[in-house]
Amino acid sequence: MRQKSFTGAVVLLLLLLHSASFAADSTDQYRGKVTFKGPGGEMMSGVRCGVVDVSPTLEVLKGMREASRSKTLALAANISIPVAFHVITNSQGFGEVPLSQINASIDVLNQSFNEHGFFFNLASVDVTANNSWFTAGPDSIAEQNMKASLAIDPANTFNVYTSNPGGGLLGWATFPWYYPESDSQHGVVILYSSVPGGSAAPFNEGDTLTHETGHYLGLFHTFQGGCRRPGDYMPDTPAERTSTSGCPVNKDTCPWGDVDPIHNFMDYSDDACMYEFTLNQRSFMNWAVNRFKPSLLTP
Repeated sequence: MRQKSFTGAVVLLLLLLHSASFAADSTDQYRGKVTFKGPGGEMMSGVRCGVVDVSPTLEVLKGMREASRSKTLALAANISIPVAFHVITNSQGFGEVPLSQINASIDVLNQSFNEHGFFFNLASVDVTANNSWFTAGPDSIAEQNMKASLAIDPANTFNVYTSNPGGGLLGWATFPWYYPESDSQHGVVILYSSVPGGSAAPFNEGDTLTHETGHYLGLFHTFQGGCRRPGDYMPDTPAERTSTSGCPVNKDTCPWGDVDPIHNFMDYSDDACMYEFTLNQRSFMNWAVNRFKPSLLTP
């Protein structure tokens, strides 16, 4: 027992040292640019996700260790998550998202998450015209005010905002441990034209929302840390030096391990290329919800 306990302590220490080293490094070197169509058909360049892969806390590291040890961690129950959809437009109504595309977005979420025990249902839709909120970026005062004004029961509801943040940004999210579970700042923001049938091809099949929801449930990018172990802390997602652009079959950017996980929802691949979460990712999402968002488990 002593030897096992000592080994576990050493592993945890190594993970903490890696986190400190990663925090001191810039994550920008791992993030590739994405190119997509704007609302007028013009080509735009930017970054798929505004989430910064911060170093995990000690508690989160322990949860990741637990998830990495079991690929069959049973879900406490099928988790049904109500979704409040907040459509933000400018004062002229630019940025509207019809109900048909909102329903299609929920369908995409369920196609991506149902097999892992997460079920999403549309609980409400509201539309707000506000020029400042429409172009709000991550961690801005405008974003904070928008969420503080519009968020619905954040402990029990998944709040999704559509807007036009600009700068070629497709979306961002909050990790579940960022705030107390009832805090209004929880949720995700996505580019309004990234919904199914939107204009932001090849990112217009709804998987920007899938990707950001993965962050909301605790997952890092698959390319976190580049080729350095432990990468994204999920043993069954192969390491990759850089984020993926397009859908390059057999992309292999690290000298050890399998080919890059270009089909994983937590990479930057085109929507049509992404179709999976791994079993370790499933285990960790389950752990994160039970630990940080237990109210989502309440019927």
